[in-house]
Amino acid sequence: MLVFIDDSGDPGFKINKGSTRFFVIALVIFNDDLEAEKAAVCVKDLKRKLGFPDDLEFKFNKSSRNTRVSFLKAINSFDFKVRSIIFDKTEIKSAELKNNKNSFYSYAIKMVLKHSHNFIIQAKVKIDGSGDRIFRKNFLTYLRRDLSVEKPILRHCKIVDSKGNVLIQMADMVAGTIRRSYDDSRGDAKIYKAIIKKHIQDEWQFR
Repeated sequence: MLVFIDDSGDPGFKINKGSTRFFVIALVIFNDDLEAEKAAVCVKDLKRKLGFPDDLEFKFNKSSRNTRVSFLKAINSFDFKVRSIIFDKTEIKSAELKNNKNSFYSYAIKMVLKHSHNFIIQAKVKIDGSGDRIFRKNFLTYLRRDLSVEKPILRHCKIVDSKGNVLIQMADMVAGTIRRSYDDSRGDAKIYKAIIKKHIQDEWQFR
């Protein structure tokens, strides 16, 4: 099992000063290595079809509506599942989560991996890199410690650079798709998620 993780929104809580109300962690899950490789090739081919350079990084927030739709339609034929956790930050009460971005980010990823109803087992996990070297080291230690107590959720966990991993970019596009669906102020709020709806296994609105 291969799991690629990225987020959408920001982990800050100063919503009245520009922080996003919603924060989303999305997991793109493949049960077959070959299927993941095929999806990666498809994403690379899409860059050429759209006239983008090979080193362009797909990011939901930097993409046009046409690019988002083209991307989601391109990956829709592959066999993958999506699990996500959505935080409405106006409803979070924990002072630790509200005052420490790293704690909030780490907790969010731990929760979405841990509460998969035994779907995620012995997974090779890749997470989009963020934070300084000390944080990354502590973050991986935190995940391995907290996710190996009861069930073997993680087989391997690594932080990677999204620029060199198109499946992390896929997770970014999926995370952005899900977060956009919660933004009723946007005219395109619902169109993207409808394209990949069949892949969404769980969309957990955290309370």
